[in-house]
Amino acid sequence: MKKITDERLILKNLKNIRNAYAIQTLGILGILGYDWITRGSEVMHESPLWLVFIISTTALALFSMDISVDHEARKKSPKRSLIISIVIIALISIAVGIFVPFTGKSDPINGLIVSGICFICVLIPYIYIYYLRNKQQD
Repeated sequence: MKKITDERLILKNLKNIRNAYAIQTLGILGILGYDWITRGSEVMHESPLWLVFIISTTALALFSMDISVDHEARKKSPKRSLIISIVIIALISIAVGIFVPFTGKSDPINGLIVSGICFICVLIPYIYIYYLRNKQQD
């Protein structure tokens, strides 16, 4: 196979891939929505399509982060941005941890666990952005 060097064809190919991804995502959402309406949310979450949807959306978000860091208008201090993000994430996680026990069947231990999971899950993308910004500055 010969590598495509014409920029117009590369752009057209990327647009075709984007459209195919959008159609695939809409199809997955349609099937999951049908499962949710007819059989409930538990059946929808047990479907293998749910896993495909979550993985593809997460991958798209990570790939978009790389592009958005490359096209930032002003250069941000990676360390300062990370510290601000950690403080905000910690405050939100603490708030979630405080409110979880008030949801009914939960106790303070569940609030602590949910708070920790929220903190870790939100922190990982910010660490990735920090890595990308440091890499860009070098």
